[in-house]
Amino acid sequence: MTDETDSTAADDLVAARGRLEALRSRLDATGLDRSELETVADAYRGVETVLERWEERATDWDDFEGYVKFRDDLAETLESIPDDVPEREAFLEADEHVTTGGVSKSLRAGDFDAAREALAPAREYADLRADLESALEERRGAERRAERRREELRERIETLEGLLELGEADLDAPTERLEEPIRAYDDTIEDAFGTFRQEAPAAAFLGFVERAAHTPFVDYESPPENLLEYVRTRAAGEYSVAELLEFADYSTSKLSHYVDDAALLKRRVATNRAYLERLSAAPLSIGWPPESAGTLRFRIEELLGLVGTVADDSAVSTLREIRELTRAEAYERIREAARADAELADEQRRKLERGELETECSAAREELERLEALLSE
Repeated sequence: MTDETDSTAADDLVAARGRLEALRSRLDATGLDRSELETVADAYRGVETVLERWEERATDWDDFEGYVKFRDDLAETLESIPDDVPEREAFLEADEHVTTGGVSKSLRAGDFDAAREALAPAREYADLRADLESALEERRGAERRAERRREELRERIETLEGLLELGEADLDAPTERLEEPIRAYDDTIEDAFGTFRQEAPAAAFLGFVERAAHTPFVDYESPPENLLEYVRTRAAGEYSVAELLEFADYSTSKLSHYVDDAALLKRRVATNRAYLERLSAAPLSIGWPPESAGTLRFRIEELLGLVGTVADDSAVSTLREIRELTRAEAYERIREAARADAELADEQRRKLERGELETECSAAREELERLEALLSE
């Protein structure tokens, strides 16, 4: 779902760009380029910093040293300012306001106020630069939000289009023709796999998993090499995986009654516990709703070479029946009906019936089109 608070991303981007453009127009109207603006703004900030730093001491009648240090600091700062700085007169006038007529006189707070007032023309440029920097950052932020919103809209449109496609499914299609054999097979293979895991020697069980993992459409992870080597070369491989996992919890002394090298079993089994516990019948199952006809046929071809090791002939026979159903003309129609029944929530069905999803999708496409146009500028 997209975030409703981001629905103003396009308007925010337009506003941010408009503000930046207006400030750039203000800069153009001054006749200064960006380099000149930086110079006068830096000069103003430098002088203002000196005034702020020394005002309290320079206006203290008893702190002559503070006044001297203030004058030295200000003189050094003014000397660093280029002669051709815009509004140079403002800096000279400010300097005059905070210069005493002799050692018998002292500065007052009003002198500093007057100096700051004299700096007003330069301060306007400093404020303009600050506004430009703020506006530039605001535009960058608006563009980032617009880019995020664009990705959210693309995902949302893809989701909505999928729901609209499901809404076109024939809900009266005879899904039971496909569902019954698939669920029967899945139940059979789950029970058979559980029995195989509990009873088969670990060497045979993990050997089966290794073989299945090398098929593209059966999604098992190959057993770790050290574990596979252990069950194939040690007597412990004659125990089932369920038994080995139980043994791994035994104390070393108790475990020594069952295997020759208790420490090795713990290293090989306990360290691979998560992998062993994760192994299930899921990669051998078909699931409901099923995959597309072509993909499912490929999976079944691979499964036919595997499930005979785990299950009886009835599972193989059911697989062949399902394979034949994938070749039927009505397969995709039944599959789409099954997907619609499984994936459409009640509220989504009602929205489909009222045309709300189509309206939402159209609005999302329009917003996306506007954002893409803005971001391409």
